[in-house]
Amino acid sequence: MATHEFLNNALAELLDEQVQLTLDELARSCAMGPGWVVERVQAGLLQGEQSGGQWRFSSTTVVRARRLARLETTFDADPQLAGMTADLIEEVAQLRQRLRQLQAR
Repeated sequence: MATHEFLNNALAELLDEQVQLTLDELARSCAMGPGWVVERVQAGLLQGEQSGGQWRFSSTTVVRARRLARLETTFDADPQLAGMTADLIEEVAQLRQRLRQLQAR
């Protein structure tokens, strides 16, 4: 699990927030179908923008989408449960980062 967290954090740091991915690109990046991505967007689990009939996603959405896909496939988790788990993982990571910053002072 620590390896996955390291890889996800490294990926997030390398990704440029300005880069936009299409629906198909995001789906491929997490080895799921476009329908899976759209369902997660409609459920509020992923953030995307629809413009001119085309979905666009921030490249940082890749980390969350991969995490959701991994939780759902590995643990046969319901999408909402996977979303709550992803939220908690992200919150713990933020708290750990904040703690490291405070300890560095």
